[in-house]
Amino acid sequence: MRFLCLLLLFISHLSFAQTEASPYETSPYIEQLNALNQEIKTLQQESENLTGTAQNVVRQQLLTKNDDLRDTLSSLINETPIEAKPLLLKQVKQQIQFVKEASNYLDKQINLFQAQLDKVGNEEKLLAQKSLDEARQLSSRMLQEQWTNYQWLKTLGEPQPKQIQSLIKQTDHRLEFMSASLRFDNQQAEQLSKQLSSAANNEKASIQLLHILATRSVESDISTLQYLVQLGDTMGMDTSSYKKQLFETTGNVTNDLLNTKVMWSIASNWAENIGQWLLHNTPQMLFKVFIFIVIIFVFKLLRNLTTRMVKRAVGSPNLRMSQLMQEFFISMSGKAIFFIGLLIALAQVGLDLTPILTGFGVAGVIIGFALQDTLSNFASGMMLLIYRPFDVNDFVEAGGVSGKVSHMSLVNTTIKTFDNQIIIVPNSKIWGDTIKNVTHERVRRIDMVFGIGYKDSIEHAEKVLNDIIDEHPLILKSPEKTIKVHTLNTSSVDFIVRPWVKTDDYWDVYWDVTREVKLRFDRENISIPFPQQDVHLHMVKEQISSISTQ
Repeated sequence: MRFLCLLLLFISHLSFAQTEASPYETSPYIEQLNALNQEIKTLQQESENLTGTAQNVVRQQLLTKNDDLRDTLSSLINETPIEAKPLLLKQVKQQIQFVKEASNYLDKQINLFQAQLDKVGNEEKLLAQKSLDEARQLSSRMLQEQWTNYQWLKTLGEPQPKQIQSLIKQTDHRLEFMSASLRFDNQQAEQLSKQLSSAANNEKASIQLLHILATRSVESDISTLQYLVQLGDTMGMDTSSYKKQLFETTGNVTNDLLNTKVMWSIASNWAENIGQWLLHNTPQMLFKVFIFIVIIFVFKLLRNLTTRMVKRAVGSPNLRMSQLMQEFFISMSGKAIFFIGLLIALAQVGLDLTPILTGFGVAGVIIGFALQDTLSNFASGMMLLIYRPFDVNDFVEAGGVSGKVSHMSLVNTTIKTFDNQIIIVPNSKIWGDTIKNVTHERVRRIDMVFGIGYKDSIEHAEKVLNDIIDEHPLILKSPEKTIKVHTLNTSSVDFIVRPWVKTDDYWDVYWDVTREVKLRFDRENISIPFPQQDVHLHMVKEQISSISTQ
């Protein structure tokens, strides 16, 4: 704000103090200009008698009046009234002189503020940076107003080609400077951002202040460079390189990108960067890829070797591990070795593993909430492996399914039914329910019941059943069989027949004994009763006679 006030002092002393109406200057246009000049002169005199905030308010009014004056000049010059031409030329030349003086003053202030910014402490840097940014923006504004002044002279018939060329060179020099400043400040901001992420707690405060300063400098550089690029386009300069830089820095897509030169410059720069990157990094990347492939190959061999060693270790009879647990350790050992090899290979390529491992931890928490049922199955699978209620090829009844265990993972168990259906049951359902392992033991007892008629001989039937059991080659002698009269049923006398067999021979013996009992009972004339009822009808004689008479 104080730079604006200083410039307003230039406006009041240089531009308008000598402006008075001439005798022949009595047209409405001249009266309008004189009125504005008189208002500016009055405000200037008033500001000299004030101090503090009141003085700043009046000087802000001076800046507004000066803008009104330039708007009036622009309207009058475009209409070019003949009677106002001498006064318009005089006003424009005063504006040119003002801009020169103001530009020189601002250049000195910019150098002064830049020196102060390098000397002051961190607490005062923000204020010094703000003052420097304001001075640079006002200096760029002076270039724009000077260009407008020379265009007015050209319209009034007094072109200044040398001054215009000098202004274009000055603008080009300013563009180059602001482009370099933006590049430097942006690099500083990026570097400070990296330092801030890895700084200790006692260093973060100072680095954060420097980062804020660098960020504000970048924002100010972008704003000033955009202003100068628009001015350069007005002057007919080639600003495609600066537009490309603004796009690369801000990422904002504007209409300027539709310009062929800008698009070609961006594409050429990208192609050049890619070409240079490939030229400098291709040999190194090829070597890293070679190392990556070698490490993966070596760890694949280690995985196969580890798998064989673990398979041999867990298969030892002394450990007495179930086949499911053996498969689990074999599979997990191979996967763990290969995962370690993959991490080492990625580290050799240059990939930072810290964010990846951190990401695994965060992802694990998120996945844990999202897949609660799956984790429940996983925990149940671990319990099944530890307590070993069944093994592969066991016949089980679990989770509402009956069949032979075909495969088991940490999440589910695959059961094959006798009619060759595959049923996959979640481990949580198996562990949370009753588990019946039919084939866990090597020896099983067959429970059978056979009935004879009440008129048949119990001793004879018992002898026949003993002969059938004793003659079968697959029935074990020990434990001993059990053949006893069990129940006097409604239609039969029931024998329980309970021989012991090997688990694998269960159904063969069951079917053979059932068939042989039927055949022998038929040969021995022993009846096998089935449920029946005798119905006896007792009819009264009188009722029968009555029915006969009718």
